[in-house]
Amino acid sequence: MAETTNNDTKPRLLDNINSPADLRKLPLEDLPQVCRELREFIINSCAVNPGHFASSMGAVEITVAMHYVFDTPYDRIVWDVGHQAYSHKILTGRRLRFATNRMMGGLSGFPTPAESEYDTFTAGHASNSISAALGMAVASQFRDEKRRNVVAVIGDASVSGGLAFEGINNAANTPNNLLIILNDNDMSIDRNVGSLNSYLAHLTTSPRYNRLRFKLYNCLKKMHLVSERRRGAILRFSNSLKSLIVKEQNIFEGLNIRYFGPFDGHDVIKVVRVLRDIKDMEGPRLLHLRTIKGKGYEPAENEPAKWHAPGKFDPKTGKRACDIPCDKPKAPKYQDVFGKTLVELAGKDSRVIGITAGMLSGTSVCEMQKAFPERVFDVGISEGHAVTFAGGLAKDGMRPFVAIYSSFLQRAYDHIIHDVAIQGLPVTFCIDRAGLVGEDGITHHGALDLAYLRSIPGMIVSAPSDARMLRRLMATAATGEHGPFAIRYPRGGSNSLDWECALEPMEIGKGRNVVAGKQIALLSIGTVATQVGDAVAKARSQGIDVAWYDMIFVKPIDEAILKEVMALNCPLITVEDGSIEGGFGSAVAEWMCEHSHSAIVHRIGIPDSFVTQGTPDQLRELCGLDADSILKEILNLSQK
Repeated sequence: MAETTNNDTKPRLLDNINSPADLRKLPLEDLPQVCRELREFIINSCAVNPGHFASSMGAVEITVAMHYVFDTPYDRIVWDVGHQAYSHKILTGRRLRFATNRMMGGLSGFPTPAESEYDTFTAGHASNSISAALGMAVASQFRDEKRRNVVAVIGDASVSGGLAFEGINNAANTPNNLLIILNDNDMSIDRNVGSLNSYLAHLTTSPRYNRLRFKLYNCLKKMHLVSERRRGAILRFSNSLKSLIVKEQNIFEGLNIRYFGPFDGHDVIKVVRVLRDIKDMEGPRLLHLRTIKGKGYEPAENEPAKWHAPGKFDPKTGKRACDIPCDKPKAPKYQDVFGKTLVELAGKDSRVIGITAGMLSGTSVCEMQKAFPERVFDVGISEGHAVTFAGGLAKDGMRPFVAIYSSFLQRAYDHIIHDVAIQGLPVTFCIDRAGLVGEDGITHHGALDLAYLRSIPGMIVSAPSDARMLRRLMATAATGEHGPFAIRYPRGGSNSLDWECALEPMEIGKGRNVVAGKQIALLSIGTVATQVGDAVAKARSQGIDVAWYDMIFVKPIDEAILKEVMALNCPLITVEDGSIEGGFGSAVAEWMCEHSHSAIVHRIGIPDSFVTQGTPDQLRELCGLDADSILKEILNLSQK
């Protein structure tokens, strides 16, 4: 007997869907069952192999409807914030491999063209879908592929990002047939913020207006009065008509982009019918669909922020593994040490301001929000604005701490230079998720921050080796006369129960000698000190006289230590969990090149390539950053 879904007597449908072409063979009335089966599949998969859960649960009907209506992969679907796309992966031939999602050698957690022809563009960061899809739509016109549909699916508050607005503005004045689907679930990872969110929450279009407008469109089309050249006039007339009927102006139609909605994004049959109605229209269009993040799983619907990426959980009870009490005390995460320290600093200094870009809980800035809500600003998915906003605060006497993930801060590079560094403003960049982040993979590794920050004049660049040092670096950044100050730290546990210490400032640019030695010198930066410490201990147990220095600062670098190492005239190894090109090891090599004719620097770090996903331990081994690999390098050099 065929396996059934829930109490339904129908045979399972999902097991026979190996491509969207199989989906399109089904009658329309079967699509709700497909959606139920997809949710069941995602629940059971993510319960044992954690991933981005709530966003994909909320996008099931949208995904099914798009692949049912459009001729994918010929028609293009461009995802924004790829953690919406689990249903997409399952429907596009990857169902049997989905158990490998986010594992080394398995499926990526995000859409990537290297994995499937259905993944049209990389989708790890937010707000890029409209620009990329517009480029594809215009390319289709150049290639005379006028029947090809291009759809941008933007959700989880990505439409609030500056790049999304730039794309919308360009779409409005460039000949194209782009369809933008706004998956409006009132969430990013945390609750949405800003006036655009408030606007979308209250944006309504009357059924009467929608019916009248669509009838008008069809009538004008039959009369050959609708064309690209006349589209602006038609839309202006449509807006005037709307103001008479519903007494409101629509921001998208104000930009000459036809707007449809809002509709219930969980009514898959309705979404299919609407897509069929509007798919062949000319010109840019926006379909507004309201959805619920975590839809179909009550715990996720009730607490969508917690269920964004919940880790392992019991699918029947909804109990997350991370919520189960542990008898043994756990070391706090680095982000939590940061959050608690920020509260302490804010309590001592009224100038301290907390800023994040849509990641209150992800960065633990939420700790300060609880204590000092008036001094915390979540600016939404707008990293560039966050940095320039902080620059304005610092210019007029405040001490802003900007907490942003390493790979997300890349989006604000010009703002760091132009709006902070040139003026030497005391903005502290608290760079979370530095180094190898694990299963989020290629788009989320914080591999480049040391390199891209080190080149900025006046920038202080630091990395603590443990939680206590993180606190002291934050205290240093909050005091004294200095310019921009970067502190980078990794995702996850700090490996230290003894993390509390006095908030005593450190000397900027001063490292420390951890272990004295003369045979080999090893210099490290950041929390890779855990692996380095293990390797050094093993090497010394084998009689190798290794000296180990924890540099703490990449810029300004401790020249006293470098002179001491140069005087040893021994092999020199640098270790960093950042890009080997242009980072900490490069800084040491450059200094040695300028001051010594004989010193050779053996650099260990993240290679000059984009690193795949995997567990942190797997990725450290892949990059030669595990203790055994570091030990092997020490042993090799000791024999020369």
